Amino acid sequence: MPLAPPDPYLVELGWKPFFSDQISGEEHASCLPVRVMAVHRGKIAVAGAGLDTLIAPRIPGADADENRPAAGDWLLLDRESLLPVRVLRRASLFKRVAAGGRQKLQVIAANVDCVFIVASCNQDFNVARLERYLVLAQEAQVSPVVVLTKSDLADRPDRFAQEVRQLRPDIAVVTVDARDPDSVARLAAWCGMGQTVALVGSSGVGKSTLVNTLRGSDSIATQSVREEDGKGRHTTTVRALHRLDGAGWLLDTPGMRELQLADSTSGLEEVFDDIVAIAQQCRFSNCAHEAEPGCCIRSALENGEIDPRRFDRWCKLALENVTNSERGARRTRNAQARPDQQPHFRKPPKRPR
Repeated sequence: MPLAPPDPYLVELGWKPFFSDQISGEEHASCLPVRVMAVHRGKIAVAGAGLDTLIAPRIPGADADENRPAAGDWLLLDRESLLPVRVLRRASLFKRVAAGGRQKLQVIAANVDCVFIVASCNQDFNVARLERYLVLAQEAQVSPVVVLTKSDLADRPDRFAQEVRQLRPDIAVVTVDARDPDSVARLAAWCGMGQTVALVGSSGVGKSTLVNTLRGSDSIATQSVREEDGKGRHTTTVRALHRLDGAGWLLDTPGMRELQLADSTSGLEEVFDDIVAIAQQCRFSNCAHEAEPGCCIRSALENGEIDPRRFDRWCKLALENVTNSERGARRTRNAQARPDQQPHFRKPPKRPR
């Protein structure tokens, strides 16, 4: 017997066949699907068909940090008790190594369709930071859009857009004044019915202002940046979904000064595909790209085919990714007390001396 179509409000929340296919017939009868709208200390805000409430954060089988419910997740609740049953498998997942040196993976956002990587047209613009966010987006297999804010304060905002396109010529770049509704309206194409867009970026780039303008509301607090260096103060402290007029959703995230990579090999290979393609032509598969004969990377650096600064950033990120991935795997093995399950990690390139 075919299942009844999903409730229209679930579709507005972002419900897709990917999620309904994970639910058994028995669960359809006994459980309610809800989306995590925000994660507070000690409580989770959820919404579903005829339901908008707070529940306890404890989910069976979700002990690991990366398995705990995050904003954007879909959960099943027991219809009678409204207690959580399980977290549905995620269609996409943004994660990073948690700040503070614990080497634990921290979920940034789950089940998003697009990510707005927000940067500002001022002295805080940072190409290396953008590359980190692009790696995260590619690893999550989510389309990135670079949103350049504070264009009204820059003499030549087009210069910042050109720098972004040098990283990836095919990337979508939109330059906006986050306070101007007409300017921000150019982002509407990614914010349609049931679509979820995550906003990521460092503090002070104007994410909260952007959310307010897209929602037509000033309910989210904003703060000014420091004049001496253009750096901002943390405004958003909770990852939460905000509804838009077009029935899409924005998932705002706290600004991140520290963004370390782990388990992001495929994302690195996508963002730095030009360098990876050349490295694969080296005579030796374990080439360190220093003085080995037949090193195509050294040749490309000498003839200007590869930007030395970009190559150095690739080496740094690749080494960081492997180091953090190995530490995370070691922590997991120690927790499970099964040292025989050693994963294989690709050897990173050495940084040039």
